[in-house]
Amino acid sequence: MRHDANITADRQTFVTHLECSMTGERYEADQLHGLSRVGRPLLVRYDLEAVKAALPRDELARRPADLWKYRELLPVRRTENIVSLGEIATPIIPLDKLAAEAGAKHLWVKDEGRLPTGSFKARGLVMAIAMAKELGVKTIAMPTNGNAGAAAAAYASRVGIESVIFCPADTPEVNVREIAAQGARVYRVNGLIDDCGKLVGQGAKERGWFDLSTLKEPYRIEGKKTMGLELAEQLDWQLPDVIFYPTGGGTGLIGMWKAFAEMEALGWIGSKRPRMIAVQAEGCAPMVRAFEAGERHATRWEDAHTIAMGIRVPQAVGDFLILDAVRESGGVAMAVSDESIARAVDDAARKDGLLLCPEGGATLAAWRKALAEGLVSPEEKAVLFNCATGLKYPLADQSKTLDKDGPIDFSAL
Repeated sequence: MRHDANITADRQTFVTHLECSMTGERYEADQLHGLSRVGRPLLVRYDLEAVKAALPRDELARRPADLWKYRELLPVRRTENIVSLGEIATPIIPLDKLAAEAGAKHLWVKDEGRLPTGSFKARGLVMAIAMAKELGVKTIAMPTNGNAGAAAAAYASRVGIESVIFCPADTPEVNVREIAAQGARVYRVNGLIDDCGKLVGQGAKERGWFDLSTLKEPYRIEGKKTMGLELAEQLDWQLPDVIFYPTGGGTGLIGMWKAFAEMEALGWIGSKRPRMIAVQAEGCAPMVRAFEAGERHATRWEDAHTIAMGIRVPQAVGDFLILDAVRESGGVAMAVSDESIARAVDDAARKDGLLLCPEGGATLAAWRKALAEGLVSPEEKAVLFNCATGLKYPLADQSKTLDKDGPIDFSAL
């Protein structure tokens, strides 16, 4: 109940309407929507002047340090529909040794692995499920590379919504079992995440499931944008120079870019923006290919493969929103090798004690590459996003055994 201290049960939020991200066509709020008429994501719009009058920036410091403190900039109308598993503010961790090695000064990781279900997918799915509850959804379905399915299952179970999850057959085992353990029906599919998405679409037509796929409903963006709100607040309303973001479906990058615009309209920050670096793996880099070709849309990446499963997304429905944000910010889309990802994960753990997930490792690898290529200077403040706890991923066994009953040479230990 601690979320309710500043909010009465029947208070209206400040949502005015939804609009197509491609055409600007308006859609009514408080109705169940998927994609727009032209098949593109819908964006939630707010009466920002009213928010500005109702929520002074300084008020945020007096609220609990969690995602729901930004309630006036979130879509849930009624407090009774808020769902929570404890979405704390995630810490910003400096990588001092790795920065010093590279001759840099400010290298920070926003560690999203501290969230419920161990990943930043909790931000998007808590909002999507809260809105599904508010709008009367009974069954959700979605494709996943692992972490999104786990978050969806957990929150759906919390509010009594049925969940059906499809994942590629080679999804990390812990993710598949986690999804099932939290109440979903989970199916392994002999294909990639977009193949799973086609099954969700077909099931939605035949069974009436609500399709909760990335960007195919409007509210995951609103949950993910809290990363931008939280980052600004934690850095005393001064955004970093550059953000490295692991990009598959790109909801978080799109959400943060939206959050920055909303905060400027509220007078919380100025016009300065970080350069947004969309990080992909060399084995699945549709955004990089489109960026380098000067295209606004990305074609499907064939034979997608990488150890960073979370960014193995061959085609994204929000491709143009990702590329628009990258270009508007003066950033780039860049790809890194699996070898550099694995090395980055190992280095961060051994030298700075922070166990990154492979997707987080990709952002460190990209920062190193950007530094070497002069895309980032050693003096710039860089934030990497680690999107999940590294404990969810297979770790090499580097232990040795001892026989307690035999002679032990302690000088050799």
